[in-house]
Amino acid sequence: MSAVTDRLPTFPWDKLAPYKATAAAHPDGIVDLSVGTPVDPVPELIQKALVDAADSPGYPTVWGTPALRDAITGWAERRLGARGVTHRHVLPVVGSKELVAWLPTQLGLGPGDRVAFPRLAYPTYEVGARLARADFLAYDDPTELDPADLRLLWLNSPSNPTGKVLSRAELTRIVAWAREHGVLVASDECYLELGWEADPVSVLHPDVNGGSYDGLVAVHSLSKRSNLAGYRAAFLAGDPAVLGPLLEIRKHGGMMTSAPTQAAVVAALGDDEHVRVQRERYTARRTALREALLGHGFRIEHSEAGLYLWATRDESCWDTVAHLAELGILVAPGDFYGPAGARFVRVALTATDDRVTAAAHRLT
Repeated sequence: MSAVTDRLPTFPWDKLAPYKATAAAHPDGIVDLSVGTPVDPVPELIQKALVDAADSPGYPTVWGTPALRDAITGWAERRLGARGVTHRHVLPVVGSKELVAWLPTQLGLGPGDRVAFPRLAYPTYEVGARLARADFLAYDDPTELDPADLRLLWLNSPSNPTGKVLSRAELTRIVAWAREHGVLVASDECYLELGWEADPVSVLHPDVNGGSYDGLVAVHSLSKRSNLAGYRAAFLAGDPAVLGPLLEIRKHGGMMTSAPTQAAVVAALGDDEHVRVQRERYTARRTALREALLGHGFRIEHSEAGLYLWATRDESCWDTVAHLAELGILVAPGDFYGPAGARFVRVALTATDDRVTAAAHRLT
């Protein structure tokens, strides 16, 4: 076991413990804006679907029910502009983090293979490469990478942590480059429905991929758009030549989404109204926090989409974390997402309205 853990970086969130204790000592309590975990209720129609499917004594299938696959394909065409998506183009997964962490291993990558991800990125991209014993590297522009032995290219738009959105033209250029060099593109699009000052585009859109899904896999999650982080509900869509073998591997590994969760996902993907309502909640929280941070002397970069504000006071991120902890506000230090974030903090929008109001009051 130690041989495996030795390959992994230190779990970063443990370093926040003393700052969390400081923030918790505030007379009005802590405002925890460090982790992007949903705090709003699961919509009733989704809860009902889950309850109605509770009597599910048999094993679910890894590929999901036909109704689930229909829901995914229909949503991809309706919301992403994808065309000609069939059941062969989709695969349910047990939450997107599981997929990100194990995709390099399930693809058969190992020593000598390279995995690339953005310079500021969700740490699990690196963890996945480490678990597979593959090499990894961070990029500013993936088309400037040496493609030799590059097997997997992670995109993340909208970005966690920065909220940066890749334009349609940028995605088109990257996809063309990756295909030219035989590199599989895995596009993490879990925040795609949360664009504020930009309209995020999927790699599944025909304007980006030319009407072909060859060499492309998009990752989507219901954790943010439907408050289903506790359900572990996500899926892949894209190249059947990639998803077919993954399905077989996941069958052997028993990586199946529970039957009640599958029913809940069908309900969630079939309803756009609850997404609109949740967006309105996040819009109000984003506006309040953004104005308060700017008034407190912060500068905010990118943040045009997603559930975070990428903010700086042009000092060490840990100095900023300490400063805000004294105000009872806990945020994530930017260096959790790579050395390039050393002077930024990530401020999550995922707190209740009253806690966001408290944070804004303390900042102003």
